Amino acid sequence: MKKIIFISIGFTTLFLGIWGMFLPILPTTPFLLLSAFLFSKSSDELYYKLINHPKLGPYIIDFQKNKCIPLRVKIISVATLWTTILLSIIFALKNQPIWQILLLIIAIGVSIHILSFKTKK
Repeated sequence: MKKIIFISIGFTTLFLGIWGMFLPILPTTPFLLLSAFLFSKSSDELYYKLINHPKLGPYIIDFQKNKCIPLRVKIISVATLWTTILLSIIFALKNQPIWQILLLIIAIGVSIHILSFKTKK
């Protein structure tokens, strides 16, 4: 039963991690790291498939080894985050200051989180 729960949560976090590649508010690497952890505790086959995946595996392996983010990824992440947040504030949340402030706080927090990691050289 424990394996089934870990695999289910692993696929959920994997799905969120993949979404995080395209949605700036969702972080990619933490979800992929959690997926890898859950798969390592429940299914060697799924774990090895994930870390050997040509697109997803490098996120996990690189971060586990180096605890750093490439400069290009930092720039794209922060720029995409702020573009999306500002467009949402301007067009979708007119006259809704509480939501605008909340989005700004989220953007600041996520930016600080991304920029707090060492830059991969």
